[in-house]
Amino acid sequence: MKPCIIIDTREQAPFLFSENVDTQRATLDAGDYSVAGLTATVAIERKSLDDLVGSITAGRERFMECCSRLGRLDFGCIIVEAALSDVIAGAYVSKTRPQSVVGSMLAIHVDYGIPTIWAGGRSAAANLTERLLTRLWRNAVAAGEVAA
Repeated sequence: MKPCIIIDTREQAPFLFSENVDTQRATLDAGDYSVAGLTATVAIERKSLDDLVGSITAGRERFMECCSRLGRLDFGCIIVEAALSDVIAGAYVSKTRPQSVVGSMLAIHVDYGIPTIWAGGRSAAANLTERLLTRLWRNAVAAGEVAA
């Protein structure tokens, strides 16, 4: 049996995953992606670089609420479809300083326990999301927490 990745119904640009997983659309309480059997404890929030910068500036209040929900889970992270070097280079449309972007993401990690994974690009972000969720699902199956 293979894991089923749950994609939030509000996710506007869903990842394409390999044939090693099934997918299903459903409304998630936190994040954009989870895995069947673990939706109450596991979530991944996906961000493009421009969306991330917008989320920590104009959309900050809403994003902090999202981080608060993610932080209450057993596993939550933010996967960014860009490299940290893209932030440092200011390769986004906002005039927000790179130091502010990095500082905000470090603060989210410290304050909410939510790491940021800088994937380097969209394809790598999809691959990392699939691999993380598959690992979490396999660990839960091995522990008898979810059925295979």
